[in-house]
Amino acid sequence: MNPAPPLLVPPRTIVLVGLMGAGKSAIGRRLAQKLHLPFVDADQEIERAAGSTIEEFFAKHGEAAFREGERRVVARLLDQPVHVLATGGGAFIDEQTRALVRQRGISVWLRAELALLLDRVQRRSNRPLLKQGDPKQVLEQLMHKRYPVYAEADVIVDSRDNPAEQTTQDVLEALHRFLAKTQPISAAS
Repeated sequence: MNPAPPLLVPPRTIVLVGLMGAGKSAIGRRLAQKLHLPFVDADQEIERAAGSTIEEFFAKHGEAAFREGERRVVARLLDQPVHVLATGGGAFIDEQTRALVRQRGISVWLRAELALLLDRVQRRSNRPLLKQGDPKQVLEQLMHKRYPVYAEADVIVDSRDNPAEQTTQDVLEALHRFLAKTQPISAAS
């Protein structure tokens, strides 16, 4: 077992990206706690701004309007002090949002295999994109379209079927490696 690196003090917001079910919110909460930073779930902020659930917003206004609102909310969140931000699965796919994340954040792709994603997303019924057909086929199509874009993230960590604490530790270690290459790491006091 490797000794724990010194506590990371990220210079910019840590932005978790990936498909639905990858663990962005679950890992994000744990990561924020370990880094002593606030945690923000972009989907919750979008719902607060819209005054409705994402599912209701999709049904009433469509995906294009949702993506525009998502872009504005993520931009606002990236202007806030450093925190851990879990984004919706499509946020990083938007070119403008991706550019903002590059400028103001450190992106972390939680990459997961289809079987794991399918198992996780079937536990919740509030996924508008999965109501557009067979969930497995929808996820496969999303993976085909989105994985090449997610691969542009600063850091890539595999989200596996293991305890969330292990994946959180994997993210911490990957962030340390990334920051060690890009700048000196300072220890928290």
